[in-house]
Amino acid sequence: MRFIFVLLGMMVAMLVAAQESGNMVKYTHDFKFKEGIYMNFEQVRANEPIPKYKILTNADYHDPEFFDKVLNRDQIYYFDDDAVRQEIQLSDIWGYSRNGVLYIRLGAEFNRVTIVGGICHFVGTVTITDTRYVDPYYNRYNYYNYYNYYNSYYNPYYSNPMRTQTYSRTEMNQYILDFETGKVMEYEVESLEIALMRDPELHDEYVNLRSKDKNKLKFLYIRKFNDRNPIYLPE
Repeated sequence: MRFIFVLLGMMVAMLVAAQESGNMVKYTHDFKFKEGIYMNFEQVRANEPIPKYKILTNADYHDPEFFDKVLNRDQIYYFDDDAVRQEIQLSDIWGYSRNGVLYIRLGAEFNRVTIVGGICHFVGTVTITDTRYVDPYYNRYNYYNYYNYYNSYYNPYYSNPMRTQTYSRTEMNQYILDFETGKVMEYEVESLEIALMRDPELHDEYVNLRSKDKNKLKFLYIRKFNDRNPIYLPE
């Protein structure tokens, strides 16, 4: 039995060494993502964004607000590896990296990924638009204008013209990102249980907690998962 554990340890060590020797390094807080725009999550895992110098823009590449200015438009133009001019919609962009830090697009906003690992965590700002119907004849005294009430009740051809009113509100929510699949989920117990399935032992441990403890210990189990399941990225 001891021989089996030693053998497994050697295999893990060899795997880690192979990953690191192939320019794959274990992620730590000192790791910096390459600066540029990521069109999709595959580019994030490969650490291969569109670099700033390939983006067509009037913004100064050394401007600290470079990405804010570039991402303030509906389309972005850049040169691909064959020096061919390409166009991409802002809505199709995954995010970008600035000063080595990841920012993920959620709706029309870009949000910093504060915890990077097998399970990432970030706070996202989303704008929610609602539409509701407003009766122009309904006043603050909570009754209908008598004339319109009379017509709507006795005249079968009368229609009460309801109007629509649209309003927006901004909300801040917490999210997790599964670094294996790229799937973004709300920071809830059910979502975390799905993300933890890649570590069966830790998943079972979390599932067997009491309901109130599951909610209270979500962040702790994200840290546990990331410590037990480090990610490796190209430098």
